[in-house]
Amino acid sequence: MSDGKYYWLKLKRDFFKRHDIRIVEGMPNGKEYILFYLKLLCESVDHEGSLRFSDRIPYSEDMLATITSTNIDIVRNAVKVFVELQMMEIMDDGTIFMTEVNDMIGSETEWAKKKREYRASKLPELGHDEDIVLPLSDKSKSLEKEIEIEKETDKDKRVNYQLIADMYNEICISFPRIRSLSEQRKKAIKARLRTHTEEDFKTLFEKAEASDFLKGGNKRNWSATFDWLINDTNMAKVLDGNYDNRQRSSGNSKDWDFTDFANLV
Repeated sequence: MSDGKYYWLKLKRDFFKRHDIRIVEGMPNGKEYILFYLKLLCESVDHEGSLRFSDRIPYSEDMLATITSTNIDIVRNAVKVFVELQMMEIMDDGTIFMTEVNDMIGSETEWAKKKREYRASKLPELGHDEDIVLPLSDKSKSLEKEIEIEKETDKDKRVNYQLIADMYNEICISFPRIRSLSEQRKKAIKARLRTHTEEDFKTLFEKAEASDFLKGGNKRNWSATFDWLINDTNMAKVLDGNYDNRQRSSGNSKDWDFTDFANLV
């Protein structure tokens, strides 16, 4: 996420009354599971719900225990529970995805934060029986904002997820086919379409199919997946040509070496 913004989780007041949260909390060590879950939610805010140590290295259970100051046995058991209850997904490349984060993120710019704090400092102290009445101009702005949100929601409903999946299966014949679109995949596609077009997805898949490196032409025989390709950072790198085939100065094809692209993966 871009710099100069502050992000937070919008935790609903009935969060602890949800059936899945009650089920987890009622388990042995359940309260520790919930605390661990909240820590993971906070950790994933800056990455649209995804959790990785780096582009190359996914988090291990030991690493999660360290960054959250949680007992390793709690981590191991909690992860299994969260996956079973669909509170968390683990992608093919090891990325951990917190399924509800995208619906819980709130943000504001640094300027907006300062403006809000300034206005708050100018408000008179109010008694318990007094209400703040918005000026008409502010009410109009609020209504306009609600209309914008409704328009965005309508646009989201029109996302043709199957088109993207079919496009991938048709173009990326050297990669594993995808047979279903999970909610996590739909959220990732929706997020990418906020800044990219369907034509960008077509270019992405064409570049991936043309890339020897992404198809496994490296010393580790690693190859990309659909989930890896639609990751925000990875999609940008592929579109920028970071994984295009390259030639030696002599004109001979270069043998792909994983270490040659360590800064790109």
